[in-house]
Amino acid sequence: MNLIENVREALKSVKVNFLRTVLTGAIIAIGISSLVGMLTAIDGIKAQIAESFAGLGANSFDIRNKGESGGRVVQEGKTEKIYPRIDYREASQFKQEFSAIGISTVFTSVTGIAEVKRGSKKTNPNTRIRGGDENYLSIKAIKLAKGRNFSQMDVRYGSAVAIIGKEIEETLFNAGEDPINDKVTFLGRSYTVIGVLDKQGGVGQDQGADRQILIPIENASRLDLRGSFNYRITGVASDPGKIDYEMGQAIGIMRKIRQDRVAQEDSFELAKSQSVAESLEEVAGYLRIGGFGIGFITLLGASIGLMNIMLVSVTERTREIGIRKALGATPLRIRQQFLIEAIVICVIGGIFGMMLGIGIGNIIANFIGPGGFLIPWLWMIISFIICIAVGLIAGYIPAFKASKLDPIESLRYE
Repeated sequence: MNLIENVREALKSVKVNFLRTVLTGAIIAIGISSLVGMLTAIDGIKAQIAESFAGLGANSFDIRNKGESGGRVVQEGKTEKIYPRIDYREASQFKQEFSAIGISTVFTSVTGIAEVKRGSKKTNPNTRIRGGDENYLSIKAIKLAKGRNFSQMDVRYGSAVAIIGKEIEETLFNAGEDPINDKVTFLGRSYTVIGVLDKQGGVGQDQGADRQILIPIENASRLDLRGSFNYRITGVASDPGKIDYEMGQAIGIMRKIRQDRVAQEDSFELAKSQSVAESLEEVAGYLRIGGFGIGFITLLGASIGLMNIMLVSVTERTREIGIRKALGATPLRIRQQFLIEAIVICVIGGIFGMMLGIGIGNIIANFIGPGGFLIPWLWMIISFIICIAVGLIAGYIPAFKASKLDPIESLRYE
């Protein structure tokens, strides 16, 4: 009884015991689908988030308040000095001086709870108002669906113009109605709509990117009556290879503007956009470990179920094993027969599990945030290897038991 014949017998056994094969394969399929599904969903979500940062590129950096909010900085349990916020004058001066090296944008968040009105129509009080300049859209990789960007004159004089999000347009304007050059009112002021942002979507039910309105940064600064706005700067180096050098230049410019003394540490923070991607990858790595752990536990339960089924199969086929041994089958060939049968069941279940997992993973990823269809080839290959390993582990004890049966006692078995 050679190896090829063992493969034929394994396939024949799978065909004869079709219902048992389907049920056993379903156990493996559920385990594999949970593993592949979770890992596919994690990769899909990561790809969508990474895409939102892709426009920043590897040659951009952020300058912001020390400690993110300009408050106290805590290091090693000690509360240190309070650093003053970056104000609009400092941010504008930096943009002007940095223009000799590269481009930059100054922006700030005005409020996240504005109500926007147009005639008798109004939005829920959850609209985000943000101030930006003529470079904001290009640096942040935000596209316009219609209309125009802020001009330098709009930014310089703080014109009462606005670029609205897609959801604002759909709420305040009827289908087919052009919002360009029409007026909307928020924060007690009237603004002329000059552009509509392309649909950006969001994560889950949070579609905040489509509920935002951009106004010129100069206009936004006039709303900063208490001096509490956080002004942030995103700079873009002239060349990715010069990013470190030009970040050093940016630090020098900002220290001069902020009048930081020679021995004094920076009174602001500067971070590469690349560090955001690195942090994202680190978080995704932890999620993968968690997903793999949960999938592994599910597969462990599936392998125990498969082992139980194979032990039942050995008991049912005791006489068959006795006949094979009487005809000259060696213990090695008997072990091979049951191992191959276990592996075949695992591979069949694994293939269906992979297909189901890819589908579920992509559905979850697209539900959280619209994106493309992802096929995780790496996880498919790993899952296929796991299927074979599970088949070997779950099938070995039943196969070993079958190979040790006494042929005479087996032939007597009823």
